[in-house]
Amino acid sequence: MSGIVGVLNLDGTPLDDRLLRGLTSTLTFRGPDRQRWRMVEPHVGLGHALLLSTDPSGPAEQPFTLDGRTWIVGHARVDARRDLAAALSLGPDGTIREDASDIELILRAYSLWGERSVEHLLGDFTFAVWDGPRQHLFCARDHLGVRPFFYAQCGRAIVFSNTLDGVRQHPGVSRELNESTIADFLLFGVNQDPATTSFRDIRRLAPAHTITWAKDSTRCRRYWTLPIDEPLFLKSADEYSERFTELLRTAVGDRLRTDRVGVLMSGGIDSPTLAATALGVLREGSPGFALQAFTSVYDRLIPDEERYYAGLVARHLDIPIHYDVRDDETSLTQWGRIAVHTPEPVDNPAAVVASQEYLRRIATETRVFLYGEGPDNALQYEWRPYLAYLLAGRRVGVLARSLLRDLVVHRRVPFWSSIMQSAVARRERAEWREEFPVWLDDDFAARYECRRRWDSSQQPPPSPHPIRPAAFSGFGKILWQSWFEDCDLAAAAANIELRHPYLDLRLLRYMLAVPPMPWCRNKLILRRSMRSSLPGNVLRRRKAPLAEHPDLKRVQAAGFPPLVPSAELSRYVNPRKVPTAPRTAVELRAALRPLGLNYWLNDLSSAGRKDAPS
Repeated sequence: MSGIVGVLNLDGTPLDDRLLRGLTSTLTFRGPDRQRWRMVEPHVGLGHALLLSTDPSGPAEQPFTLDGRTWIVGHARVDARRDLAAALSLGPDGTIREDASDIELILRAYSLWGERSVEHLLGDFTFAVWDGPRQHLFCARDHLGVRPFFYAQCGRAIVFSNTLDGVRQHPGVSRELNESTIADFLLFGVNQDPATTSFRDIRRLAPAHTITWAKDSTRCRRYWTLPIDEPLFLKSADEYSERFTELLRTAVGDRLRTDRVGVLMSGGIDSPTLAATALGVLREGSPGFALQAFTSVYDRLIPDEERYYAGLVARHLDIPIHYDVRDDETSLTQWGRIAVHTPEPVDNPAAVVASQEYLRRIATETRVFLYGEGPDNALQYEWRPYLAYLLAGRRVGVLARSLLRDLVVHRRVPFWSSIMQSAVARRERAEWREEFPVWLDDDFAARYECRRRWDSSQQPPPSPHPIRPAAFSGFGKILWQSWFEDCDLAAAAANIELRHPYLDLRLLRYMLAVPPMPWCRNKLILRRSMRSSLPGNVLRRRKAPLAEHPDLKRVQAAGFPPLVPSAELSRYVNPRKVPTAPRTAVELRAALRPLGLNYWLNDLSSAGRKDAPS
């Protein structure tokens, strides 16, 4: 979870090297193994903090250069390395070494294709290239936004980092808040603008975007959007599962590069599939590997079956498993005793503490963990639009075969069971539907048109995908950026890396292209692909969410944390109207936002006092 930082004075004013050194030192928590900074030109400085994750490609010393004129810093993992190296070998530099570091491959790609280099990259990356001959700074963020990138322009100075707090340390960056994002947080729990932050001067580079600064110009462009592919019609069921298995093995293999790996594994189907796939990849390439599973369970608070089913998987695969018992983890009931800093407000600081504590404990085993997020979104069972698409195209034969296959495989009539599931889903959505927060300060709500924002959010725009509308649109939601940044910060605090194989673009596009009938129903594509690799009980298990919300149960037993409002909170919230005894999980979620903002404002104020000159 390495850190990057850089400063460019657009007017050519020499940069104070003490500033660059200081900014680099703020990244030590991200990269404890080595920190380096360099004045690549008198008015340009780059810094890097390294976290070693034992990749055999070897970490390049950063800032990195090939010719002393063009320099790069980045936090990057490049996928499909062999294909990229082969394409680069057709350029003027000739053959590229297979063991070239990821950062070297990116710089060589930039040297060959310039700003279009990102269109040749796969993987999770955020990087900045100082192009000395052209005198411009080129920066990029990966397709889905797994790796963050923040920047600010202070007069004629540009400062950037993959850490928001790092940008804040530049003396030219204002401490003033961006109240529009505060409104979004209080309304929705997350900022709805992918290009802004909670601070007026600091911006995000949105996913799949690049930005280029030169002396007299700034260019920001989107270089990729998730394609809308036609449904993939293969000849046999085996072809579907074999293709899935092949792509998943490739995605997992690209994310291993080490023989010590952990899998954050539940008792469901997604993460056990990762564990089984990683085991196969490691057995072929790393005879001395160590693969371990880590499973969160409740034994008393809300008894569940995760321990049983995850244990079945671990015994079947013959891998060690570690159980994290969450009954007594840091929670809302310890609100007054927690101490945690977050760059932006979060609704539940206690959950941040619990996550960091857990990851620090398991970080003693390895620095690389696989995370199974993705299939819940990508494999939604959307049979209605699929059948409508086939009918509109008069593909009667395909329609008939889809219906028959769905019935034969699942042994249930799709319409009736799906209608019942849809009714349940509608009821759950209604249960989770929040009311407009009456505790917003009236003047603040009017100034930032909170009612209009709220009403607009209740009617999301139609999806452009004719067959997989919900799955496709789901990956464009702003919640992903927030989730990625939460993962990034929690991992950085524990000095580990979380990697997401299901979000590999090659695999993601495949999951969105397989026909929903029968392959998305109950994630059949995963279950069939794993039929010889996982226990039958796990393959047959349906998705089993927790019966109750853990924090709600804790609050019902111990009480809701009291709100002791800071002076700043009254600008946004009427404290007298904030609920003191939420009765449902949805009421709890909404009531936590003013408490979370209050906690963050207090932390911000305390940090400001510490930073103030004596």
